[in-house]
Amino acid sequence: MKTYIHKDIFKTELGFELPELQIAYHTLGNLNENKDNVIWICHALTANSNPEEWWPEMVGQGRCFDTDKYFIVCANILGSCYGTTGPLSINPKTQEPYYLDFPLITVRDMVQAHELLRIQLEIKKIKMVIGGSIGGFQSLEWAILRPEIFDNQILIACSAKSSPWVIAFNESQRLALKADASFGLKHEKAGEAGLKAARSIALISYRNSFAYNSTQAEDNENVTDHYKSSSYQAYQGEKLIRRFNAYSYYYLSKSVDSHNIARNRGTLEEVLQSIRVKTTIIGITSDQLFPIHEQKFMAEHIPGSEFHEIDSPYGHDGFLIEYQQLTRIINQILKLKK
Repeated sequence: MKTYIHKDIFKTELGFELPELQIAYHTLGNLNENKDNVIWICHALTANSNPEEWWPEMVGQGRCFDTDKYFIVCANILGSCYGTTGPLSINPKTQEPYYLDFPLITVRDMVQAHELLRIQLEIKKIKMVIGGSIGGFQSLEWAILRPEIFDNQILIACSAKSSPWVIAFNESQRLALKADASFGLKHEKAGEAGLKAARSIALISYRNSFAYNSTQAEDNENVTDHYKSSSYQAYQGEKLIRRFNAYSYYYLSKSVDSHNIARNRGTLEEVLQSIRVKTTIIGITSDQLFPIHEQKFMAEHIPGSEFHEIDSPYGHDGFLIEYQQLTRIINQILKLKK
């Protein structure tokens, strides 16, 4: 992991000023002589800046995003707990971590941080920017902000605006965080029980009934307690609290809620129609969090865009699992488009 420290004031979309900005990022592969082999991967909610770790079947030698061919950049998003400025960063006014004094941030703020890193790395052209879920939000916002730097963008399992359905799931997770009496206390481990419960709620939105019924079914018809699905929920919650932070989770969920490319720009249709970056949109048939009609809506309004459908039983998580289908689609784009 590398770190860039932007020592000037960073002003958020909502007007808060951070005295400096730290950005954690990974680069994989090498920039070629023409500097035209850059692929920028925007990660999802609780991922980090190393896509070889969380997208191993897609990124690496001989994979779709071949590190022998491409210069791959992935930056940890603003508000996270994996090295980029967030709630656990030191507030210069108090010399203590921000915790709940951290400002509300938006996807546009995340993209502005990406833009600062792009300039620092002296990257003038990006062959492809790609992201799933909130990663897709970032790609979409960036393509609107700086269309001239991108040859292509790929949007996976995302939308142009967060729906009330998505916001309701996020609010339920924040209610779980707040129900933990330790949430709000000024220490790094605060809110862990709430985070575990929040993860359980999130998992239900990431998958679907078919996925749970096929993978967590009981072998014993006489069982009356300690069900597989119960232990699965607890196990996944434990995994998250070992690697993530409740305060970052709170703020990042708020960033998802406020995602709306039409804010202060016009209607959704007008903003989508203004996009000039070559766009490929991928939806997942069983996605309950971002249903496929939301990707079709974007495809209908982004000029010249292509829409592809992935058939998967895994719901929203399909963008992390269905690497063979994704590879077929993306390889076509990498071979056919500049």
